[in-house]
Amino acid sequence: MEYRKLGKTGAEVSTIGFGASPLGGVFGEIDEVDCIEAVHAAVDAGINLFDTSPFYGLTKSESVLGRALKGIPRDSYLLGTKVGRYGAEEFDFSKERTIRSIDESLQRLQVETLDFVYCHDIEYGSIDQVVEETMPTLRMLRDAGKLRFIGVSGYPLRIFREVLDRTELDTILTYCHYTLFDTSLLEILPYLAKKGVGIINASPLAMGLLTNTSPPPWHPAPKIVKDACRKAAEIAGDDLAGLALQYAARNPAISSTLVGMSSLEQLKYNLLWLKATQSVTPNINTQVIEILEPILNMGW
Repeated sequence: MEYRKLGKTGAEVSTIGFGASPLGGVFGEIDEVDCIEAVHAAVDAGINLFDTSPFYGLTKSESVLGRALKGIPRDSYLLGTKVGRYGAEEFDFSKERTIRSIDESLQRLQVETLDFVYCHDIEYGSIDQVVEETMPTLRMLRDAGKLRFIGVSGYPLRIFREVLDRTELDTILTYCHYTLFDTSLLEILPYLAKKGVGIINASPLAMGLLTNTSPPPWHPAPKIVKDACRKAAEIAGDDLAGLALQYAARNPAISSTLVGMSSLEQLKYNLLWLKATQSVTPNINTQVIEILEPILNMGW
């Protein structure tokens, strides 16, 4: 497993991280035994970054991940969760809720300290409140030993500038902006590098679009994006997800790429593609890129 430095934190994170949102049943029913086996195998394979949130499965993801990590040496993995989002329409970035959220997450995850805490989907809240209330609260909790590094997460790339122009962060978590059809993250990489911020890229499969199965019904992408990804899947088949992961994980400017997993089979598939020296045949690769080119950087 390759490791990269996470900004100025001093931490080194595995090239791919274990995205635990699927453990909450976000993408379908799970087999908890299989989930736990996948987590154990991921640690054995050298994956040291695990990411979750109380929002994923309405605390289920944290609870399952906590049971899976129980008994594994704490110094063998880095664990991150989030504050601020607790339901589809439930956001609360207040000091009181943030303190309670951290304590609840520590209990569910069965640890004494969190390595990373992100303010979750801050575009749905007040940037002023995040900067002036949530961040100082997290720094207070950091000083109390409950967490180590502080960041923000969200979909619009503009939010990272809005926060970093006003305060310091250890890391940011962006998603769906460094994929086979969206590379808009590249536009702000120089800015983030100047700030010394560690970059975590999530959802290299665009939340299920770049797979050979249908995305979840809640997926917000417009029809033109879904149709193009479906055509790409018809060409690449089961290799589409591997091609997408391989592409995202090979940019050395990105500290780690989080990919959602909930089974041993998915873990093995991802590790196989991560280690592969060649991707699919050049013909298939070219066809996929041509199909996706019309939707380049077309978000939602």
